[in-house]
Amino acid sequence: MASFIERMCLYLVLSVFLSITQAVDRSNFKTCDQSAFCSRQRALKPGQSSYRALLETLELSDSHLTVQLLNNNNKVLLLLELYRLQGNMTRVKINELKPIKPRYEVPDVLITDPPTELMSVVAQDEHRVVLSLGGEDWRLILSAQPFRLDIMEGPQVLLSLNSRGLLAFEQLRIRKDTISHKISSTVGSMWDKIKSVFSSKSQTDTEEAGEKEDTEKHDKEKVSEGEEEEAEEEVDQPGMWEETFKTHTDTKPNGPSSISLDFSLPGVEHVYGIPEHADGLRLKNTDGGDPYRLYNLDVFQYELFNPMALYGAVPVLLSHNTHRTMGLFWLNAAETWVDVSSGQGSSEVPQTDVRWISESGIIDVFIMLGPRPNDVFTQYASLTGTQAFPPLSSLAYHQCRWNYNDQEDVSAVDQGFDEHDIPYDFIWLDIEHTDGKRYFTWDNNKFPQPKDMLQGLLDKRRKMVTIVDPHIKVDSSYKIHTEIRSRGYYIKNKDGGDYEGWCWPGNAGYPDFTNPEMRKWWASMFAYDQYEGSMGNLYTWNDMNEPSVFNGPEVTMHKDALHGPWEHRDIHNLYGFYVQMATAEGQIQRSGGLERPFVLTRAFFAGSQRYGAVWTGDNAAEWGHLKMSIPMCLSLGLVGISFCGADVGGFFKTPSAELLVRWYQAGAYQPFFRAHAHLDTPRREPWLFGPDNTALIREAVRQRYTLLPYWYLQFYHSQRTGQPVMRPLWVEYPEDIATFSIDDEFLIGRDLLVHPVTDEGSSGVTAYLPGNGEVWYDVHTFQRHDGAQNLSIPVTMSSIPVFQRGGSIICRKNRVRRSSSCMENDPYTLYVALDSQGNAEGELYIDDGHTFKHETDKQFIHRRLSFTGNSLSSSDLSPDSQFPTASWVEQVNILGAQKPDAVTLTTTDGGESSVGFEFDPDTAVLTLRKPGVNAGVNWTLHLR
Repeated sequence: MASFIERMCLYLVLSVFLSITQAVDRSNFKTCDQSAFCSRQRALKPGQSSYRALLETLELSDSHLTVQLLNNNNKVLLLLELYRLQGNMTRVKINELKPIKPRYEVPDVLITDPPTELMSVVAQDEHRVVLSLGGEDWRLILSAQPFRLDIMEGPQVLLSLNSRGLLAFEQLRIRKDTISHKISSTVGSMWDKIKSVFSSKSQTDTEEAGEKEDTEKHDKEKVSEGEEEEAEEEVDQPGMWEETFKTHTDTKPNGPSSISLDFSLPGVEHVYGIPEHADGLRLKNTDGGDPYRLYNLDVFQYELFNPMALYGAVPVLLSHNTHRTMGLFWLNAAETWVDVSSGQGSSEVPQTDVRWISESGIIDVFIMLGPRPNDVFTQYASLTGTQAFPPLSSLAYHQCRWNYNDQEDVSAVDQGFDEHDIPYDFIWLDIEHTDGKRYFTWDNNKFPQPKDMLQGLLDKRRKMVTIVDPHIKVDSSYKIHTEIRSRGYYIKNKDGGDYEGWCWPGNAGYPDFTNPEMRKWWASMFAYDQYEGSMGNLYTWNDMNEPSVFNGPEVTMHKDALHGPWEHRDIHNLYGFYVQMATAEGQIQRSGGLERPFVLTRAFFAGSQRYGAVWTGDNAAEWGHLKMSIPMCLSLGLVGISFCGADVGGFFKTPSAELLVRWYQAGAYQPFFRAHAHLDTPRREPWLFGPDNTALIREAVRQRYTLLPYWYLQFYHSQRTGQPVMRPLWVEYPEDIATFSIDDEFLIGRDLLVHPVTDEGSSGVTAYLPGNGEVWYDVHTFQRHDGAQNLSIPVTMSSIPVFQRGGSIICRKNRVRRSSSCMENDPYTLYVALDSQGNAEGELYIDDGHTFKHETDKQFIHRRLSFTGNSLSSSDLSPDSQFPTASWVEQVNILGAQKPDAVTLTTTDGGESSVGFEFDPDTAVLTLRKPGVNAGVNWTLHLR
C-alpha cells in the first residue's frame, strides 16, 4: 500500500514537471521576505554599525594582519584577518574569535593557498591604522569606531568596506529554552568525535591548523579596559531556530548563523557578474525589490528579467568605469542574497553599494583591484583556476533531445546528418536510455548493444554523451545503490539515516560528493570495466545536480541534511561543483590520465570552470529566451566559466521555423553549441523544416566548423590566462562608455564581433562597432566599416552579422566534413584584415585535439602570424615544443589590400617561389592561392 501511495505521489509531482503549458510557479521559491535570515539582515539600517576595531589587539606578521572586532551590543568578539595577496589583491576574513563550534570554511575551490606579500604600518593612532599595499600610492585604512576599511590609490577611495555599517555576524549560540551549558559541553565533545570520523584529511588538517592558530590568539587576547560592560540581552526572533516554508520545516540546531557585509564603490555605475540569473548583463538596482539570489535550484521554465536563483551560483561581482575594473569574490557556499544600490555618493559622485548576505559560514572575501579587465580575470584565475582546455570536438556541434528512442533512432538521426550534409560531432542520450533511470546502465530492450552503437559512431569519428545524474534509485538489486549504501556514502538526514527524496527514478538517495572518498569511488565507476557498454568516445552530462529533489523544499534538499559534520545549508552551492569534479576525474582516470574529459553540468559554483562546460538550463522556445542566452553566457564568462551555451531552439515549447533558424545562427557563435528539446515537443532535427530552412541551418553549422581553429585558439588562451572566450565589448574597449550596457552583441576573443538577429520578422539590426580609428570587415562581404559608430545592417533570413577586427589574422578550415575529427589534417585559409596602417597580427595553435600531451610532452604548435611592411610571416611562439602536422596553408585572403605586382614565398630553408594571386578592386581583397607551405614551419610571403 505504501509503495502504491508513493508511486501516486511521485506521479503527481512528475506531472507538474512534465507540463509545459505554464511558466515557473514563483510561489515554490522564496523571496527575501520569506527567508528568515535575509529578512532579518535586510531589516538592519545603514549607518548604525555596532562594530569597532580594538586597535590595541592588532598583530602584524609576515603573512597577514589580525585585529579583534567588538560588537558593542552583545560584546561578542570577532577576529578580522587581512592579507595582501600577490597580484594586486586583498583578502578579508572575519570569523568569531571563540565560536562554540567551528564554522564552515569553503574547501577545494581555491587552487592553492594564495601567496601573500608583506604589509607595513605607515601610520597609526587611536582612531585608525594606515597600511601600505605596495607602492607609494596604495593604502589600506583601518578605522576603529565604527569599524571600516578603505582601499585608497593616492587620494582616491577605490573601495570601502562597512562604510554603510551593515556588517552583521550572527554568532553561534545555545538555545536558551532547551539546552544548558552542560549539554553544550557534551555537544562540543561529540562534535570533535564526529569530525574525526567524517571529515576528510584535508578538511581536518585545515580545521586543526585553524584551531591551533585560534588557541594561540586566545592566549594573547587583549581586550582594553572598559570593555567588560554588560552585554545587551539578545532576543530570539522568528526563524532563528526553525522556519517553515509551505509544507517544509527547516530545523536549525545551530541556530542563527547568518553574515552580512557591505561594500561601497565610489565612481562606479556599472556592475556585472554574480550569475546565474535570467537577466541583463548589467546588474540592476535592487532597492525596493528582491536582491539577486545565489542558491542553486531546479527552476522549471524560468522567467526572464528576474533576480530569482537558478541552477548555478558564482559569487563574483565585477565593477567597471572608464578608469578601473575591480572584482569582489565572496567565498561562501551557503544561500546568499546580493543587494545592489546605485546612486550618488558624496560630492555627487556616482556610487554603487553592494551588500552580501549569506546564511552561514564565515566572511571570506577577495578584493581584486585590477586595474584593467584582463587583470581582474588573471587575479580571479589565480584563485580558482582557469577554464579547462576542452577536446576540440566538444567545440563543434552537438545534437540532443529528451530522448532518442533506441539504437535504431540514433542510427537514423546519425544517417540523417550525412544525407543532408550537416556536420555534427556528438549525439546525446537523456535519462530514457537507462534501465529504469539507473545511471551507468542501459535499457537492454532499446539499447541492447551499446558498444556496437558507439563503434558505429567511432567509425565516422563521432562521439556520444550519456546522462549520469547524482540521484540514485533506491533498489537493492542496483549495484550503484548498494555500493554507496554499504560504504556509507549517502547524505544523511537530520536524524542520521540516509537522506532520500524523489527524483526521476522515484525514491532516490543522494551521494555525498563533499566526501573525497565518495568522489574517488564515483570516478572509478567510469572505468570501462565498471560502466558496461562504455567506450572512449562516450562522455558525460551531469544534470539535476543542484541537487534537484522533487518533494523537497524549493525543489531541492533539506538544509538540515548532513554531509558528515556539516549541514547541507553550509555547502549547498558546492554540490554540483563536486559532482562535475568527480565525473571529470573519472573520465581522466579511465584513460590512464591521457585523455581530456568533456563533462556538461547544470549546477555550478566558483571554480567549476576547471571541470568542463555549463548550459543555461531549461529555457523555452521563445524569442526572449534566445535574446537572454547572450547576457547569461556573457555573465558566466566574466566569472571564469567560458564554456557556456543555451539549448538551441529552446528546451520547452515548439519553435517556429524562423526562431529555430535564428537560434542556430546565434548558437553557432556561442562557445557551447548544442540543440536540445523536451520529451513532449515535436521532433526538430535540422532537416524537418523544409529544404530552405535546412539550407540555412546547414550554413550556420558549417560556419561554426570553419571557425573551429579560431575557437580552439581562444580556449587555449582562456586556459592559460582566464580571459573569457565570449566577452562583452567593454572588456576590450574599457574606456568606451557606449559599450558598458551592450548585451545584444559580443566579441569572440578580440577579433570577431557578433550581433545575432534575435527579433522575430527582423529586416535589420543596428550593431555598434567600437574603437575610434579602428576598422571592421564584414566576414561575409568583406565590406570595410569604420569603428566608433552604430551601423544599420539590413538582414535577410540568411544573415548572421559578424565582423572581423582590422589588424587581426584569423585562421579557418574551409573544407567542412562530417565531423571535426575528419578535418584534422585539412588545410588552413588565413583571413588577414588590415588595420588603418596596413598591419595585422594573429596566432595559430595546433595539437592533437584530445589528450594532455600538449602539457605533459609539449606536443603542440603555437605560431605568430604577422603582416607588416607588405610581408606576411609565420614564426614560432614556442620553440621548445614540437608537433607534426599534415595541415598546410591553402589560401590567404588579405582584406583592405592593394594590388601587388608580384608575390613570393620564402621558407627557412632558403627556398623562394612565386605565388599566384587575384585582386578584387571592388572589395579590396587580395587572394593568394596555394602557397602550399606546411602550417608548422616558418615562412614569409612578400608582396612587391
